[in-house]
Formats: sequence, structure tokens, C-alpha cells
Amino acid sequence: MIGVLIVDDHPMVRRGLRETLSAETDITVTAEAERSEEVVALLGTAHSDVVLLDLSLPGRGGIEVLKDIRHGFPHIRVLIVSTHDESQYAVRAMRAGAAGYLTKTSPPEELVRAVRQLMRTGRYISEEVGAALAQFAQDDRPGPPHERLSDREHEVLRLLTAGKTVSDIANELSLSVKTVSTYRSRLVEKLGVRTTSDLVRYALEHKLFD
Repeated sequence: MIGVLIVDDHPMVRRGLRETLSAETDITVTAEAERSEEVVALLGTAHSDVVLLDLSLPGRGGIEVLKDIRHGFPHIRVLIVSTHDESQYAVRAMRAGAAGYLTKTSPPEELVRAVRQLMRTGRYISEEVGAALAQFAQDDRPGPPHERLSDREHEVLRLLTAGKTVSDIANELSLSVKTVSTYRSRLVEKLGVRTTSDLVRYALEHKLFD
């Protein structure tokens, strides 16, 4: 029996994922989480082989949670299930340790197939993700500035876009205010803008976050 932990802050999404998986005789949903802070604790108490992880979570984002899982539970496979298409986030997620990537528009049977393949081979690479990885490996043309952000810079940008202050972000990420301010300065420089409002506008215009 394949144990699955579902991590998503939308109850209707969790319900849909749970109903899809529970219809299968070889898959069981062992736990659900709606906030990033719950994930590590649940993995320590509920047997899970696979984590279905949304990227856009309250507090620390999915990439940060992914790294926590890879550090504390390296045997667990993480399948990203996101609203963002593969061209935006698949490469970043796979480089951070995800075992697979699906969008929420994928058909239910593909989700089931992905979970089973993760248990058999440790990876699930859809055609869309394969194309995104191949493009990243072969394309030496400069992409948009946000593709050159580090994972930490990307996370700080996400929280700024969510309306968090530098102090809020420092508390959520367990960093000093000075460090977060440094990340903000790097974002301004890399994205070619001048203010925090410009950063937020950039993120919205490029549809970087939900």
C-alpha cells in the first residue's frame, strides 16, 4: 500500500486529490496538511511514501518545504502539484529535489499513474516536464530575469508579493532583518526595478505566484 501525504491550503483541492487516490486499492491517504509548518511533524508520525506538495502555501513556500523534506526524509518522494505550468516552475522544483511535477489541470488518471511510477522508479517525468528540462539544458539564450533568481530570492519575492514586511519575512524564514534586506536589494538589482512596489508589480505581471 502506497501512503500519501497531501499538502495544499485549499480544502476543495485536498478533497479532490484524496477522492481520486482513495478510489485506488493500492493507494491510501495517510494525512493532510494545509500549512507548511505541519508537514515535517506529520511525516514523523504518519507513514507516507509520497508527498503531494503545492508550491503556493501560507508562510514558507513549497520550495522551502521541499528542501525540508529532502533533508529530513530523503527516502520520501515529493510530487509537486501546482497551478503553475511546467515552463515556469518544473525546472526549479526538480533542481530543488522534487521527484515529479504535475499541474492541477492534469487528468486524475495521470496523478494515479505518477504516484505509482514514483514508487517503482523514484521519478515521474511527464512529456511537458521533459520538454522544460530539455529546453533548460539546451537553451543558452538569456531568459527573463526572474529565472536567474536563487531559490531563497524567489521565496523572498513571493512573500513580498503576499504583502509581508521585511520583518515578517525574517520571522517566517528564521533570518535576520539585515539578511532579508540584502535579498530584497538583490531582487531589485536582478529584476531591474527600484522599489518594493515595483517588485510586486513585476511578479504580478509575470504571474509568478497565485
